[in-house]
Amino acid sequence: MKVDKKARAGTLESGDLFVTIEPSEKLEISLESPVKDQYGDAILQTVRELLDQWGVESGRITLADQGALDCTIRARLTTALRRAGSQGDKS
Repeated sequence: MKVDKKARAGTLESGDLFVTIEPSEKLEISLESPVKDQYGDAILQTVRELLDQWGVESGRITLADQGALDCTIRARLTTALRRAGSQGDKS
């Protein structure tokens, strides 16, 4: 999937994740989280798995985590990917 436009999903409320996706020549993932030291690797692994499933090879992914569960991370990223992609859905 190609990231064609900027898209967002989620909120900055406690227990949620705010995701921004933008077009970029390479894949860039940045994470801000109060629990980054404890759970940062697990959050990034979840994000990379989902990006692999969608076939995303480039784009700037910015994550502002507020203690989101894995299911919330997946839901927010999936929504942002659907909004950002040319296909509008997973291929």
